[in-house]
Amino acid sequence: MFISNSAEETVAAGAKAAANASAGDVYGLVGDLGAGKTQFAKGFVRGLGSPAEVTSPTFTLVHEYEGGRCPVYHFDFYRLDSAEAVTRIGFDDFISGDAICIIEWADRFRELLPKNTLWISFALKSETVRVIEQS
Repeated sequence: MFISNSAEETVAAGAKAAANASAGDVYGLVGDLGAGKTQFAKGFVRGLGSPAEVTSPTFTLVHEYEGGRCPVYHFDFYRLDSAEAVTRIGFDDFISGDAICIIEWADRFRELLPKNTLWISFALKSETVRVIEQS
């Protein structure tokens, strides 16, 4: 468990998690709106050495970040309404490739994720404090 007291600390937690990441890893991020999922993803991509500007893929569904030691596919399942919609965007091809996948709102379609998915939950404790836990 990690207590983040600011967006900067959440970004730093993401960068720290990236140190152990390798191609083929899938990270399922779970938490309410504003809980820090995208900030964590920003740090994660930065921790891989990519200069990419990370933003939430809420409306585009997936962003690809290159320039680090491994490409990253960053998904957001928030606006998808069915498992079929996830498969229509080619999700299986993304998670079986040589990139790292980070998926916000991953618990919406948990059944589509590999068994070895690394789950990270984000809980709001106050306006600035977040609890980040990996399971």
